[in-house]
Amino acid sequence: MYRLFALAVTCLWITSAQAQSIAPREGWVVIETGKAHATLLADLKKAVKANKMGVVTQAGPTGAARNRGIAIPENRVVGVFNNDFAVKVLATSTAAMIEAPIRFYVTEEADGTATLSYKTPGFVFAPYLDEGGQALADLAVELDAKFNAIATAASQ
Repeated sequence: MYRLFALAVTCLWITSAQAQSIAPREGWVVIETGKAHATLLADLKKAVKANKMGVVTQAGPTGAARNRGIAIPENRVVGVFNNDFAVKVLATSTAAMIEAPIRFYVTEEADGTATLSYKTPGFVFAPYLDEGGQALADLAVELDAKFNAIATAASQ
């Protein structure tokens, strides 16, 4: 009986995970696109490079879940930064550097399209402004513009 209950709960969790989209929230940019997940992911990587940033990390549970026999929508977290910004952030606040790389999130929707979302650098670095001062605030503004340019290029 317990196994049946656990299976039912797992199936409900998987179904609800598949049905949820990224909702707009404070500090986030959420861009729905007409692109397939793989296309948006490839376009994001091209836009990162074109804006002189680097893909530092990538992670996503879809492939590992598939290997376990669980079907979930495609999703990938892509960490983006570069050494120039890293050195500048460190000069303002050692603690703020834990937020790097700043991440984009590419998620597959139920209709096969993909959404690009991210927390703005200004939002991510806000807790460190007392320590990092105006120099960190200025870097956050510069990074906000850079991430906006990347997101705009990737999502078009």
